[in-house]
Amino acid sequence: MTVLESLPLAAFCLSVVFFVLICLCLFIKILSLVVRLFLKSEKSQAPSNEADSLVENTLSDTSRDQLKLYNVDEQTAAMLMAIVSDECGVPVEELVFKSIKAVD
Repeated sequence: MTVLESLPLAAFCLSVVFFVLICLCLFIKILSLVVRLFLKSEKSQAPSNEADSLVENTLSDTSRDQLKLYNVDEQTAAMLMAIVSDECGVPVEELVFKSIKAVD
């Protein structure tokens, strides 16, 4: 088989590969749309307590604003809060830290 004879075969193989890739892309987009619609319908069925979520967000925002760091960087403070949360077995969202101070 010469190079000129193999060019149509190569073009056919490449077109098949690109056709399959396009089909996979379309399949993934359709599947994503179906999952998104399914999740939206699931959320609409669940009762929404917007007031409760607003209160929780407000509480978490105020607790972040009240945290005072003394000679401690934010990364170290976050690590300490995670350690305390893990040792106590309480989620970080439920803990309120007022201040973190480095002790010599």
